[in-house]
Amino acid sequence: MQQTLSMQSPTRLNAPRDKATKPRKREIGATAMLLGVSVLVACAWAIGRWGGFTAGSRVGYNLGLAGGIMMLLLFLYPLRKHFRFMHGFGPAKYWFALHMMLGILGPLFILAHSRFHVGSINAGIALASMSLVAGSGIIGRFIYTRIHHGLYGRRASLQELRELAGLNSKEVQSKLAFAPRVEGALADFEAELATPQRNRLRSVWTFTTLWLRGHIVYMRCVRELNRLYRDHARSQGWDHAKTQRRLAAAKRLVRTYLQGVQRVAQFNTYERLFSLWHVLHVPLVYMLVFSAIAHVVAVHMY
Repeated sequence: MQQTLSMQSPTRLNAPRDKATKPRKREIGATAMLLGVSVLVACAWAIGRWGGFTAGSRVGYNLGLAGGIMMLLLFLYPLRKHFRFMHGFGPAKYWFALHMMLGILGPLFILAHSRFHVGSINAGIALASMSLVAGSGIIGRFIYTRIHHGLYGRRASLQELRELAGLNSKEVQSKLAFAPRVEGALADFEAELATPQRNRLRSVWTFTTLWLRGHIVYMRCVRELNRLYRDHARSQGWDHAKTQRRLAAAKRLVRTYLQGVQRVAQFNTYERLFSLWHVLHVPLVYMLVFSAIAHVVAVHMY
């Protein structure tokens, strides 16, 4: 029976996939985001290092002024959220996109203005506050996408994530019926993550190592799929291109399913992290405002 399934079922993976197994639109990953920010910071450093200006010169002053204005404009997004009369000024997602863009450009202009040098105590406090707020914003952006539909989408629910991952249907299992070991590995992985962890330390360990465990399961499944498709291709006379095309479809199905399982398992933890992040981010913003005002006053008085 198992041999019969392995000889017939691989072809079913070429059937059109429905919403449950369709991969989500790819988001900018954390590594790519950090790399991009690092490149921009390096550009700001190069401008400050070889720009031929000082923080008090006309160019340096205007760079700081532009960065300060951008940081002030960041408050448009929270104002848009809290004041009803501003709700008609365009969709919130565009305001959020502007908020993120200003949150990156503003600190870069100020870093170029400072030339990465701290000239006074109040300037050092303002620069440190700005760096904390900018770093907090990047972390918040990463957490945000784990509990929302994309970067600008509405807040997701655990039930919706389960449906998107295909965890409420038997489609994945039926398509992998020809590979019982793969099917069993996926089922064991999902069942293990669905079991509540009462020990907090163990829960933290599970959360931080989830990506590695998912990758290990994926590699086990890939080895089994390679074996099954190799045997099937030999018996059916498939050419290399056809074998690789159908094998890629099976790998994509397994990868999408595992990603969905991991996202569902991490959802509640990311919700708690986002609430904690919001509690910490707001005081940092106030600290930035007060330190920036003190810095501007000190610069113009002395």
